[in-house]
Amino acid sequence: MVVQPSGKNIVKLQAEYDDPTIEYPYEDDELLAETEYQYEPLTYAVAALKAHFSSRDDVYAQGDMFVYYRMNDPHSVVAPDVFVVIGALGNHKRNSWFTWREGDRQPNFVLEIASESTWRWDASGKRDIYARIGVDEYWRFDPTGECFNPVLIGERLVNGEYRPIDVTDDDGILRGRSDVLNLDICVRDELELRLYDPVRGEWLMYYQEAQDALQAKGEALQAERQALQAERAAREAAESRIRELEAQLTRQQNNDSS
Repeated sequence: MVVQPSGKNIVKLQAEYDDPTIEYPYEDDELLAETEYQYEPLTYAVAALKAHFSSRDDVYAQGDMFVYYRMNDPHSVVAPDVFVVIGALGNHKRNSWFTWREGDRQPNFVLEIASESTWRWDASGKRDIYARIGVDEYWRFDPTGECFNPVLIGERLVNGEYRPIDVTDDDGILRGRSDVLNLDICVRDELELRLYDPVRGEWLMYYQEAQDALQAKGEALQAERQALQAERAAREAAESRIRELEAQLTRQQNNDSS
């Protein structure tokens, strides 16, 4: 007997089938960041997180990328400024993030950089989306100090709802703990966003800072090698002089005895 699928079953089959004919845009006409106020913390956070987790294949850090969270619906999309996925299926490059193609994995950490045109949506519509799809931590940073106060807000998802993460003022540094990243999210003087590794006791560096530190380390190693070479040359010269003096003394003693 042939059983015709009911309309309900047809809908279910369509929902479970990843239709390859549907197009999912991976870019739009919007700027990466509206101004330098947004651009600098965004690019710093992405680069610093990529470097920090570079040894882990299961951590994916990216920014300003489309995250599609409902199969066959290209309108169910959100674009976090910065996001991190823990337990990712590799940290290779992607055009977009599709939760259903990534083992139903969504971002665990999201950071939005506020601007005059986005901060209200970040605090309402985007916040609701992130809670609905299960983003564990949602952070918002205001680089201008004109959108909200305090300028750093962190929230943790508890039973489907966001609850505040304590942000303290530590000698002028706003600091909140990200359990997802095992890092501190901080705002230093002049509203500078920085990430801090409490385990290593180090600030995560800007790209140029990391390059400068690497260059300084290389120069220090080169100077150490040169110092060792100079020390060895001086020791060899001294040993050669000692042998020469010993030879002269031996010749003189031989002459005296004859």
